[in-house]
Amino acid sequence: MRYYIADLHFFHGALNDKMDRRGFASVEEMNEYMIGKWNKKVRKNDDVVIVGDLSFGSAEETNALLGQLKGKLYLICGNHDRFVNNKDADIGRFKWIKHYAELSDNRRKVILCHYPIMCYNGQYRVDEKGEPGTYMLYGHVHDTKDARLIERFQEITRNTWITDAEGKRRRIPCNMINCFCGYSDYEPFTLDEWIARDRKRSAERMTEREKQTDSTD
Repeated sequence: MRYYIADLHFFHGALNDKMDRRGFASVEEMNEYMIGKWNKKVRKNDDVVIVGDLSFGSAEETNALLGQLKGKLYLICGNHDRFVNNKDADIGRFKWIKHYAELSDNRRKVILCHYPIMCYNGQYRVDEKGEPGTYMLYGHVHDTKDARLIERFQEITRNTWITDAEGKRRRIPCNMINCFCGYSDYEPFTLDEWIARDRKRSAERMTEREKQTDSTD
């Protein structure tokens, strides 16, 4: 099984009362909760792709963390993963460390980068049923105003019509998924789980907008 997750920010206590407002009483409580969620889901031979910002801790703290996490680990570097450049960091725990990667997941192309890529490789690819052939998984923006802007961009793109090479009219595909750990309650998700969660969140946003429109009529 392969899982994905972004922006865990182990040891980053400030996120409990700023930005994410995670609400844990301490960084120790936050770390313990996230490790528990991880290890309840992940098994020894599962792959976990961390889409950036795994740890805000020192090399020593991060080494201890890596020793507790189950699975085979792969890291897409985030701007806070400074431990990677520390000579004392146990980077051998990762199967690879990259800033960008393209993988295949159950016959679908997955583009991986910590930072959202608006026009990603394979964006227009669909299968014989018209289902998306490529997904762009990212992090970095957490659940912020930047995340809202990217969601708006996706909606605009999906509602933009083009004429394809065969002369058919269709909307532009845009399948970007924010793998922010807060959206999964700090649990690594499979691609299908992230797709389902993203669709649910999109439906909830649409319902909320409809309520706001009704309230102003």
